[in-house]
Amino acid sequence: MHFRIDQWRAWAPGLDSTDDWLAWSKAPERLLDGGEQPDVSFLPALQRRRLSRLARMIFQVGWPLAEGHSALPLVFVSRHGETPRNLAILKDLAVKEPLSPTQFSLSVHNAIIGQWSIMRGDTSEMSALAGEGDGLEMAVLEALSFLAEGAPAVLLVIGEEAQPQPYAPFIDDVPFPYALALLLTPGDDWSLTLHHGQDPRAAWPHPLSLIQGLCLHSAALQHSWKERQWIWSRKSP
Repeated sequence: MHFRIDQWRAWAPGLDSTDDWLAWSKAPERLLDGGEQPDVSFLPALQRRRLSRLARMIFQVGWPLAEGHSALPLVFVSRHGETPRNLAILKDLAVKEPLSPTQFSLSVHNAIIGQWSIMRGDTSEMSALAGEGDGLEMAVLEALSFLAEGAPAVLLVIGEEAQPQPYAPFIDDVPFPYALALLLTPGDDWSLTLHHGQDPRAAWPHPLSLIQGLCLHSAALQHSWKERQWIWSRKSP
């Protein structure tokens, strides 16, 4: 499986620019989340108000990469999705409060790509995936299927929001909120291969490990999840 990462962009609290991520990659650490909101001032105010923070994260990293593409297939992946919205709905149910149709419609897993399609006026094929710890690699497979069908480029966006406190004992794979966008095109700069076996989990979630590899120009990365070993290899210049 070969492809090219034409462009990438990432966001986390306090980390926005490539220089920010390079500094983090050299000394990675957990970030304090002060509730910072990604800058989506490029959207009209009425549209911004409907976006959750996870949606804002996805739009902030993905929108610049989509500029200049009138039609761009998109793959969105998140293991936990709109957990804060869903918890708010569950709390309303618990006290027998009437549910907001808008809240419900925006809590489903494909709501973000629906909002993306509407705001960009793009009716290209789009997928919303809910993977496990190797959701990034599953999303790459989905994106490569679009390239194999003739798409000149595919936008892959992945993000995880900070998890509400009731879920904290059960979710250990979101050290801090983050989002990553990759613009994938045909090429052989990168290859992704799957092997079977059991290795220790990576120190960081796969998207953060990939960002570190991109910043440090790593020649190879190994991401393990359960019995799946994913090897990312970069072609030498």
